[in-house]
Amino acid sequence: MTETSTPTSAPVTAAAVTDPAQLTDADITALTSGLGADDAALYAYGTATAFARPDRLPQIAEHAAAHRARREAVIGILTAAGAPVPPSAAGYTLPFPVDDPVSAARLAVAAEHDCAVAWRSALEHADSPGVRDFSATALADAAVRAGKWRVALGTVPATVAFPGTPDA
Repeated sequence: MTETSTPTSAPVTAAAVTDPAQLTDADITALTSGLGADDAALYAYGTATAFARPDRLPQIAEHAAAHRARREAVIGILTAAGAPVPPSAAGYTLPFPVDDPVSAARLAVAAEHDCAVAWRSALEHADSPGVRDFSATALADAAVRAGKWRVALGTVPATVAFPGTPDA
């Protein structure tokens, strides 16, 4: 059976956040937390690219592009709100050694799980309905991408009951 690539979500936009000038400190903290997770995921996907099977490279590219788009949307929201945008870290500590296609796919699952945790926390702590909506979409997108990587790894079940739960 041949697996085909499908987009993981609708294009990422900041449209849910209708008035960035009205964001609270909790909203800004929530968005900044999610931004950090997406930055780390981009780093993880860069590492995974070096060790992934060639047939997984389009999936990596698609998922990295989704994180990049979400990152740019968050930067746009924070900038419009007049909030500081923290720089990406120069590097990140990987949760385990990555040296083959299986560990590369496991790293992708870990990165998506970490994003789901960050965006679920953002959803729980944000004050603004727009930021909560943005965070819920980011959480769902990360859960879908993680599920796709679990399928690639042969993990059963490929989904978790409550995405974004720290111990899931």
